[in-house]
Parts: sequence; structure tokens; C-alpha cells
Amino acid sequence: MDDLNTTPRTAASDFDPIGVLGENLRRRRTRRGLSLERLSKASGVSRAMLGQIELGRSSPTVGVLWKIAQALELPIMALMSGPANPVTAVLPKAEAKVLVSGDRGFSSRALFPATSRGRTEFYELRLGPDTTERFGPFPHGTAGNLVVLRGRLEITLRNQNYWLENGDAFFYEADVPHQFRNIEAEEAVIYQVISREEAV
Repeated sequence: MDDLNTTPRTAASDFDPIGVLGENLRRRRTRRGLSLERLSKASGVSRAMLGQIELGRSSPTVGVLWKIAQALELPIMALMSGPANPVTAVLPKAEAKVLVSGDRGFSSRALFPATSRGRTEFYELRLGPDTTERFGPFPHGTAGNLVVLRGRLEITLRNQNYWLENGDAFFYEADVPHQFRNIEAEEAVIYQVISREEAV
């Protein structure tokens, strides 16, 4: 995940993503009673970098955001948007925030409001031909559930391989390292639900 970068697909606006990120990080950290030093040790991100992010003076890579979100047991998108938490919301495809790998072989689009504080996350994943995407362990108690909308997929976790085809679903414990590989010559499309043990 460290080679991912954020590719925003939004219309021009006055939205300040770096400032909002800093405010969200500071609010989430202090709400949990964490000092910058403690969050630094938990995430592996330097105290100086965390301070710069909170002040809105640094635009971190998605790899850094991933480490921070994992330490706080939050989806990345919870750090990237405003405080509103609508009961209903339309999420236009054209305005989606999409995470794309450096080689553009893998992309992830959140299909839930970035402001959601629930325990369930819903994603659309796309893997290019013969693309492998590796994931570190999610927080303890996290489960994944996915369905292959198009293509064929090889999933590896706990030193075992599973092969899925169009329409196949797969439930798994996501708190261990795992990887997805598209074994076809065409793009694979997957819908994935991530469920956490406790609401954040």
C-alpha cells in the first residue's frame, strides 16, 4: 500500500483537504488521549511529521496516511473529510476520491461516506491484468467479505491460496497479511466490505 497516491476526482471548490486532514487527525488523536509521541510509536510515523500534518503544513503520502489510520483503527477516508455525518448521501462517481497505485495497476474507491463513523466500510477494487496487491494486517477482529464482479482472482492468506471467479464471494479474517492477484488478461472488479469489531 505504500506506493499508493491519492487521485482526487472532484470539481473545483474551496475545500482544503490538507487543512481538514490536520484538523481531523488532531481531533481523533486527542479524543483518544494520545500524545504525538504515543501516536508516533504506534504508527511508525515520526513525531515531527505528525505535527506538520496537524498544522496543515505537510501533504503526506497515502503510505503515511495508511500507517496513521491503522494506528487509530480508522479508515483512511475518515481522516480526509469534514465532520458532517449525513443520514443519507449521494456519492457521485465523478467526485469520488480514488486511491491509485504508483503503477496504476490497482485502485480503490470508497463506496461509503468518508465521514461515516460506523464499523463497516464498502469499497470498489480494481486490479489490472496480472496485478498483485499486498495488504498488511488490519486491526485485530477485522473481517473482510468480497464478491468478484468481473474477472478471476487468486487470494493468498495464512500460506493458503483461494481461487475465485465471476460471482464468487469470499469471507476472511483481515487481521493477517494477505494479497489479491488478478490472474486474467483483463481488469478484475471486486466489491469488498470491511467490518471492524468495534465502531470507531
